[in-house]
Amino acid sequence: MFKKTSLILCLSLGTSSVAMAAEPTTTELKTSIDMVWVMMSAILVFFMHAGFAMVETGFTRAKNTLNILMKNFLTVAIASILYYCIGFGLMFGKSSHGLFGTDGFLLSGRTDLGFFMFQTVFAATCATIISGAVAERMKLSSYLLVTVVMTGLIYPIIGHWVWGGGWLSKLGFIDFAGSSVVHLTGAVGSLAVILFLGPRIGKYKDGKINAIPGHNIPMGALGVFILWFGWFGFNGGSTLAADPSLVPHVLVTTLFAASAALLSSAFYSKLRFQRIDPSLTLNGALAGLVGITAGCANVSLTGSVLIGLIAGVIMVEAVWLIDSKLKVDDPVGATSVHGICGIWGTLAVGLFDTQNGLLYGGGSSLLATQAIGVLAVIVWTFITVGAVAFALKKLSGIRVSSEEEISGLDFAEHGSNAYSLREAILPDLSESAGSPTFGKDLVERLNSLSVSEVNKSS
Repeated sequence: MFKKTSLILCLSLGTSSVAMAAEPTTTELKTSIDMVWVMMSAILVFFMHAGFAMVETGFTRAKNTLNILMKNFLTVAIASILYYCIGFGLMFGKSSHGLFGTDGFLLSGRTDLGFFMFQTVFAATCATIISGAVAERMKLSSYLLVTVVMTGLIYPIIGHWVWGGGWLSKLGFIDFAGSSVVHLTGAVGSLAVILFLGPRIGKYKDGKINAIPGHNIPMGALGVFILWFGWFGFNGGSTLAADPSLVPHVLVTTLFAASAALLSSAFYSKLRFQRIDPSLTLNGALAGLVGITAGCANVSLTGSVLIGLIAGVIMVEAVWLIDSKLKVDDPVGATSVHGICGIWGTLAVGLFDTQNGLLYGGGSSLLATQAIGVLAVIVWTFITVGAVAFALKKLSGIRVSSEEEISGLDFAEHGSNAYSLREAILPDLSESAGSPTFGKDLVERLNSLSVSEVNKSS
């Protein structure tokens, strides 16, 4: 009898404890699901840095591989810490006259760590765009100082204007996921540095434009696939919620624009240069992704295809114009892909927005607002980054020496090489001196490795 009574008592206590456990409310479940989606998206955006590293490495010469990898890793680390200390507060703090935030530094008074994490990986993405554009000839120390200014000041202020309740957002400016805030900012920063940096040795010589091909296009292609994959988090996570109606629409417009741009860049390069150029085609996919980022939530599926088709053609012409006519040496095409297509994507919202776009009967008001936003981003970024690059050039120089550039930044900056190329590139390495000797023969061998094969084929 005692045993039966004890068993009944235990069962009743267990039943009571289960009954007392509160069931999660619908609001709590929604909050949890939204947080999981945003965190997954943040991880995808973080993984995009592997894509940037692969694209930049594959599209440049083997002797600079380690340097590019180190720049990408250090960019993520610097951006994470600096955005926590300064950037997040400037971007999302209490607005001062719509220009910048004034609190929230070191996350003071903020508990939304999920939102902070998502925004942090965006800041790092903006800064790393510069890495590829200045590849093969910029001092690592100078690049890192530019990264500090970009992630700590320049990008957060633009972000505040658009996403932090600043003056552009009050005008009605639309940039859903960052065609201008992230990509145009990074591209204009790249251009400002390149103009002070100058082209690589041998790029423009005796009135000729010499191709300096990348050493591993398959690696670059893998990088593009990684970026395309991560972009679903870049755009999709910008919904900041697992909205069952909005998220699928954003993902499909992202897919369509990238696909359309890849096709248009491939076939347009065939029409323009009598061959389907692999590097232009790969960049075409990125051009479409940049182009749709501003309006991925605001345009129709057909509109996303049209935006992508136009982005692919614009990118091909921009690469040719910047490289051949303006003689701006951008090894990976960052200024074209992220800059020109960032402008196009931002303006395209004024045309294709299904609520207020010009092509939908909304008039030209939104298009004008988008143009104002583009101009503001260009002016602010070019002036600030240009000032930093000018100061660095005057104080310590931003470019490595000719000898270091010829030997490769892997050896010059890091004392090592990513591949076993020392015998091929530096056969006159002095074992006794422990340092390379440089001369006319070495320059000729390097030029033959990077240029002559292209010239022969053409």
